[in-house]
Amino acid sequence: MPERTGPPGRRPRADAQRNRSHILDVAEGYFAEHGIAGSLDAIARRAGVGPGTLYRHFPNRDALLAALLEARNAELVSRRDRIHDEAADATEALERWLEALGDWVAAFDGLPEPLRAALREESSPLALTCEGFITTTDDFVRAARDEGGARPGVRGRDVFLGVLAMAWVRGAAMADDQAPPALDALLRTGWAAPADEA
Repeated sequence: MPERTGPPGRRPRADAQRNRSHILDVAEGYFAEHGIAGSLDAIARRAGVGPGTLYRHFPNRDALLAALLEARNAELVSRRDRIHDEAADATEALERWLEALGDWVAAFDGLPEPLRAALREESSPLALTCEGFITTTDDFVRAARDEGGARPGVRGRDVFLGVLAMAWVRGAAMADDQAPPALDALLRTGWAAPADEA
């Protein structure tokens, strides 16, 4: 489908919204197949729009990823609320939150890297999302620490980065079926207080 070239102000807002939604649907499928390193121009071609249309809606890859993560962000917040309501104690709550966070980070192959990079680039549209979930992680860590279930000095930021690192490793060619539970156990021994200290 050729891209329209008329003045941008003449295009109906509803049409622009449909274009944006369609690009997001196509990008979701494309990133699921190819990982987030897939070509944005290829996404535009698959969506039947010109690259200019895609870049008007999403000026860079981070902007596109941030938009794709919006629905997943809401799902993660919902899981956070359920964890608060259902967990038996703060240590279980932290464990369940880290599992939820791991699922969120694994939405697309390669996602951990731009999330990690966003923590250094305040201008990235992903930065605010990351900082919000780091704050949430810190709240869970602090509650577990207060109950004796987490070591003193453990920070939510470090645990968040650990989840990103483990998600990256899971996608590595050397990972096998035993890697995910082993990595989860390894992260847990990093934050959990020994039984005799709890």
